[in-house]
Amino acid sequence: MAEFNRKSDTVPKPPESRENPTVGIAPSPSENIGQKRLADFDLDGKVFIVTGGARGLGLSLAEALAETGGKVYCFDREPKADEGWNEAARRADKFGGSLHYKQQDVQDTEGLDRTIAEIADKHQRLDGVIAAAGVQHLSPAQEWTRDEVNRMMDINYTGVMMTATSAARQMFKYKIHGSMCFIASMSGTIANKGLLSPVYNSSKAAVIQLARNLAMEWSPIRKDGTGGIRVNCISPGHILTPMVLKNFEEVPGLRETWEKENMMGRLAETTEFKGAALFLLSNASSFMTGNNLVIDGGHTAW
Repeated sequence: MAEFNRKSDTVPKPPESRENPTVGIAPSPSENIGQKRLADFDLDGKVFIVTGGARGLGLSLAEALAETGGKVYCFDREPKADEGWNEAARRADKFGGSLHYKQQDVQDTEGLDRTIAEIADKHQRLDGVIAAAGVQHLSPAQEWTRDEVNRMMDINYTGVMMTATSAARQMFKYKIHGSMCFIASMSGTIANKGLLSPVYNSSKAAVIQLARNLAMEWSPIRKDGTGGIRVNCISPGHILTPMVLKNFEEVPGLRETWEKENMMGRLAETTEFKGAALFLLSNASSFMTGNNLVIDGGHTAW
């Protein structure tokens, strides 16, 4: 008996990019020149979802989209957003965009699918997703249990996969040629000095590979006008987030170790990734898909 089932007996094949070229999503060279400053970054009227958007990096990235006119829905498992989120929502309104909070755990696949569909149906579109929800746990490899491994992979990898596929269904439904950005990590390509996190690092490596494969499958535009969805990753270096600050409490001297391991001698602030997110979710990156943007202060460059 087969362990997995397909909805069709036909063996699926990815669309042939040469036969389904992604044309028409790049702005015309004459479209924006001289008409509006930085028009390729303008997200006015577009709709986005950011998972892990209640605080930290996710909130900073959501704010970047809202500051340029986007309607941004922040998903998180907390019952309500904290004070920092409310202040960000106030600022977003000032810039012409908007932030909306939805309590939604990425592990609740049915709820996730339902919430994403409701947002897309309300606006008759869904233009992009940033999948930033994730957890970390420090422990020697031999101490991990099967349940602990499964839980971390369920949030860090499966949660990204389910968010992306649910969003893609809505983009296909409304024939939106959108963009997705997965928050991976430089930890997906290296082992971090001074930090025992084998499952977290493996989950981020899986996310990077997921982006490549979904980009191959969704980037071409099919004959019916669906597709044209670009998929990329951002791989940050060490950032000053609540999760990392907890690591510093658990591992004395870790901050000093990490600061000396990159070329800039410091750790990143969450706001330093806003420009990259805006780039990947806007027309400014219209020829970029299946890639991984490493922003790590030079950590992996030496």
